Amino acid sequence: MARKRVTLTAASLGALLAFGSPSLDAHAQTAAAATQDSDTLRRADADMRRVIEKLMQLGARPIGTQTVEETRRGPSPADAVKAVLRDQGKDPAALMAALGVKKQDMTYPTAGGTQAIRIYTPGTASGPLPVIVYIHGGGWVIADLDTYESSAMALAKKTGAIVASVEYRHAPEFRFPAAHEDTYAAYKWALANSAKFGGDAKRVAIAGESAGGNMAIDVAIRARDEKVQMPLHMLLVYPVAGTDLTTPSYKRNEHAVPLSKPAIEWFVKNTIQSPADLQDPRLNVYGKANLAGLPPATIINAEIDPLASDGQLLAEKLRAAGVRTTHELYKGVTHEFFGMDAVVADAARAQDLAARELKKALAGNAAGTN
Repeated sequence: MARKRVTLTAASLGALLAFGSPSLDAHAQTAAAATQDSDTLRRADADMRRVIEKLMQLGARPIGTQTVEETRRGPSPADAVKAVLRDQGKDPAALMAALGVKKQDMTYPTAGGTQAIRIYTPGTASGPLPVIVYIHGGGWVIADLDTYESSAMALAKKTGAIVASVEYRHAPEFRFPAAHEDTYAAYKWALANSAKFGGDAKRVAIAGESAGGNMAIDVAIRARDEKVQMPLHMLLVYPVAGTDLTTPSYKRNEHAVPLSKPAIEWFVKNTIQSPADLQDPRLNVYGKANLAGLPPATIINAEIDPLASDGQLLAEKLRAAGVRTTHELYKGVTHEFFGMDAVVADAARAQDLAARELKKALAGNAAGTN
């Protein structure tokens, strides 16, 4: 029997929009953190546990228990990885430099002015190179190019492609669909300007993590609908793909670290303009979007993550629409693990899978599996 799935409605969102106060007292924050830590640390593998423990030692508070400004200033999982490396006697900056990936900061025009786009070029490559337009995560509210630099640099190193990492307007200052508009503008800019940074405009893929994965598939859908050159492949790393907060992974990982169900509710509250946005196919992708005719996809998920079911449901809908789709769930790791290859073994394996699928697609052989 099919499981009944409940999607957030205007009525149910009333409580969500009232979720939490901007900042809880210290006792409430400590209690919330303890609830999250106990289950995540028990289920995480040794590599992942080390990062989560370090994140807590750095003073990270559960997302949703502070103001937007406080959350943006707080320690990130990327900070925790750097701290673990230093504990191991390693220099994070030296390890990044050893990848041999060159960086160049540029800008692209949007309806809101201009935004940054950082170009990562493999140091040993020559000639026009394929391009991966990469969109970072952060729930549309937090994080930036620096927070997700390790993911972008790893993809450039392992694929031999140029990675164009996109910044965009953040909520709540600029609410939905501002970020979606910006990232689509960045994709079109990359197609038109790839020669300026050594890229091959005919070989372009799209990639994104978390909220960035949501925007990445939207880029492909909009390119299809507007008859713009579509990306050759979609890499969607634990993407936000729906607005149903009652899926199995939301229930199983309600108090996970670093991403919990209350954190998602906080991101949504700060991002949408009205409850009607929850039915927009750009957010409710597996529920509302037309997925036919899209390029092959690789979807990567973490087991200890409220978004694990989103990836599974999206993979099922893509396959049903005839889209060749590779989907892999990594056990014992949490949301944000993908860029942690320096300290989490499964991150390196996930990156290798992503790189293989991207290289095949960018070489004109989008094999995928269905």
